[in-house]
Amino acid sequence: MLLRQLEYLSALSREGHFGRAAEVCHVSQPALSAGIRKLEAELGVQIVQRGQRFEGFTPEGKQVLQWAHRMLADEGALRHALASMRGGLSGVLRIGAVPTALTVASLLTAPLRERHERVRFSLESMSSREIVSRLNDFDIDAGMTYVDGEPLGKVRVVPLYRERYVFLTPADGQFGGRDALGWDEAALAPLCMLTPVMQNRRILDACFAEAGALVSPVVETDTVSAIYAHITSMRLSSVIPHAWLHNYGVPDGARVLPLPRPTRSCHVGLVLADRDPESMLARALVETAREVDLHGALDQTLRHHLGTPV
Repeated sequence: MLLRQLEYLSALSREGHFGRAAEVCHVSQPALSAGIRKLEAELGVQIVQRGQRFEGFTPEGKQVLQWAHRMLADEGALRHALASMRGGLSGVLRIGAVPTALTVASLLTAPLRERHERVRFSLESMSSREIVSRLNDFDIDAGMTYVDGEPLGKVRVVPLYRERYVFLTPADGQFGGRDALGWDEAALAPLCMLTPVMQNRRILDACFAEAGALVSPVVETDTVSAIYAHITSMRLSSVIPHAWLHNYGVPDGARVLPLPRPTRSCHVGLVLADRDPESMLARALVETAREVDLHGALDQTLRHHLGTPV
C-alpha cells in the first residue's frame, strides 16, 4: 500500500469528483482511478461506488478512508518532527475558526511565526460543527471555537478568552445618544447579524430570549466583513463580540455601547484532535496560546472603545 494511493482516496473524498481529485493530486484521471483500483485489489474490498460518475464510498470504503486520513496525518506529523530535529519547525498549520474567533487568530499566528519562521498558515472560516468534523477527518490541525456550549466530542480544549457582547449602531441613530442599552431595546433596532447556522447567532438568540425579546434581522450573513459593510451602507445596528473590535474597530459614523452581561457567557478556545502522537505544529500553537494573554488584550481594546472600565 502506497501513501500516494491514500492521498488519491483522501482527495476523492474532499472533491467528490474523479476529475477534480486528479487535478488536486497533479495526475491524470486514469492514473488516479488506477491507483484506487490497485488499492482495492491489495485490500480485497471495493472502496468506491462507481457509475457514470463518483457515487460515494462503500461501507468498507468509509472504513478505509478513516484509516487513510489517520495514516496521512501521522505521515505529516513524522515529517514535521524530523524537520524540527534538522533545523526548526516547518510546514503548514491548518486552522479552522468560527467567524467570531477568526478576527483574533493573528494574535496567535504572529507570535508563533516569530518563533518558527518556516511555519506557514492556512486559515478557514467554518461553523463550530464543521470544525469538529474536519478535526476528526484530519483535515485541519486545530480549531478556534466555542468550548463550553454545544457538544464537541472527543477533543482537547485550551481556553483562550470569555466573550463579551456590545451594541454597534449609527452614532446619529435612535440609540446613538445613549451610554448603555438593554437587550430588549437592542432587539427593536434594524439589525444585521450572523445566520442561525453560526453558533454565535444561536448564543445571541438565547441572550435576547433571556430578556424576553425576539429578533428578526434585516440582513443575515455568514461573514463579519458583510456585517460591518451593512452597518455603514444601510445604517443598521448589530450585536457583536468584543473580539471583533480588535481588527475591525468601530466604523466611521458608528459608536459602540455596552450591553448587560448575560447570565451565561461563552468561552472561545482552541480544540485539537485527542490523539497520539501529537502534531508538532499543533503543539507549537498550544504553547503560543498559553503564553499570549488574549483575554487581557481584548479587554484592553474594549476599554479603549467604550472609554470606561469593563
